[in-house]
Amino acid sequence: MDPLSQVLTLLKPQNYMFRGLEAGGNWSIQYPPNEGIRCYAILSGRCWLAIDGRADPIQLVAGDCILLTRNQSFRMASDVGITPTCAIALFGSAPQGGVARYNDGNDLTGIGGFFQIRGTQARILLGLLPEIVHIRKESNKTALRVAMELMMQELRDPQPGGYLVAQQIAQMMLVLALRLHPAESEKAGAGWLFALADRHMGAAIHAMHDDPAQPWTLESLAQRACMSRSTFAQKFKNTVGTSPLEYLIRWRMLLAENKLINSDESIYDIAVSLGYESESSFGAAFKRVIGCAPRQYGRSRMATETVSLT
Repeated sequence: MDPLSQVLTLLKPQNYMFRGLEAGGNWSIQYPPNEGIRCYAILSGRCWLAIDGRADPIQLVAGDCILLTRNQSFRMASDVGITPTCAIALFGSAPQGGVARYNDGNDLTGIGGFFQIRGTQARILLGLLPEIVHIRKESNKTALRVAMELMMQELRDPQPGGYLVAQQIAQMMLVLALRLHPAESEKAGAGWLFALADRHMGAAIHAMHDDPAQPWTLESLAQRACMSRSTFAQKFKNTVGTSPLEYLIRWRMLLAENKLINSDESIYDIAVSLGYESESSFGAAFKRVIGCAPRQYGRSRMATETVSLT
């Protein structure tokens, strides 16, 4: 499995919710913060997106797709100066999989929703993704247009199994948007997705993901990237935002966390499977990255599950 697929698999998006929107005239919708990934696509018309804490609104036009990965409130509107309607009030009247209408609905057609994600893994994994992914190049919109149209068709005319069909389309839109993000820039940018798209950085990241238990060194990773050690270390830090070996440790701890949640493996077996010779060295790394010892983490998970069942 490739690194992007691995990261999205570990994120385990929950509480999927997508709806359509038809808006006309003067309109404005305020969306509250939400832990997870927001996804919006414009099929026809145009509007503004104003994110709290950002000075300049973003214009969205037909064919655009945008992802928001941070827990922020925002507004979508024909004019950001208009007093907004609460999204919960507007979409609460539309059934899951339905289409909400604002005024006459003649000026804009769009689809949107969110993938809810929680937990320590979410905080770290979402940190790998850009705050905003905006797909706006015509060449990239083509790849998303069919998915957008299929999604709206499912929302407008629900069929048996329609919820699962729409969910799969939404997942596909999410992956496509993330995959296309580096191509939106005319030059190499900073961020994990740009590193994956880079032939040299991508080779090193693939190596760490394919075999996390390997005793990788800066030298061996630089060889995978076909670069000198110093050049590789600097470029990796500039692009990903952390050193190669720190990235490796974080990835190992995310895998460990997943094993602690979803398997019956002992802490020692998990440590060995991820390249640690002792439980103590593994425990120190886990506590530094996750914030608690592996045994404490396991107990807290068990307590949470017990509470949720009562």
